[in-house]
Amino acid sequence: MTVPGWARDLLRCPACHGELAGSGPLTCTVCRRSYPVRDGIPVLLVDEATEHGSA
Repeated sequence: MTVPGWARDLLRCPACHGELAGSGPLTCTVCRRSYPVRDGIPVLLVDEATEHGSA
């Protein structure tokens, strides 16, 4: 399942407060952390994030 656009627009990265992009895993446009989406619910826990390096 994916996160609806209206909901994704309201969410921010809990680590740096950057904007999140994507619909499967949500990826921060600033710090590049990816947060999983389980059953359509974003899991915005820094401990659950996958880091992809700096932007």
